[in-house]
Amino acid sequence: MYEWIRAFHIIFMVTWFAGLFYLPRLYVYHAMAENQASFELFKIMERRLFGIMTLGAVLTAGLGVWMLILSEGLILSMGWFHAKAVLLILLLAYHYGCWRIMHTFRADHNQRSHQWYRWFNEVPGALLILIVIFAVVKPF
Repeated sequence: MYEWIRAFHIIFMVTWFAGLFYLPRLYVYHAMAENQASFELFKIMERRLFGIMTLGAVLTAGLGVWMLILSEGLILSMGWFHAKAVLLILLLAYHYGCWRIMHTFRADHNQRSHQWYRWFNEVPGALLILIVIFAVVKPF
């Protein structure tokens, strides 16, 4: 049973990260847009993607908690899990930041350049690399 839960945890994590990679890219294009029709289209795309991304995050977290319960707390005492947990908190903060940016665009109050969003778009990639290393390699 544990391996099935882990498999679906990974599947929904991929869904979540797909959104975390693509939504900031939409912000880049939204910041570069020059007409009202484009602005409105990006608002719709961003809202829909955020919903899918959030569903992936909730299912990933729920399955992760389920795995913790099934492991009878053994994972909680491992150093690699503490490091992964810190990174997951940062990832949730990033997710929240995406939500705030989406609302800024929705209200037509964006003040940032497309270059800023290009850098912002790099964050989930770095977090993904570290999270996978801690979860798979378990270096400590």
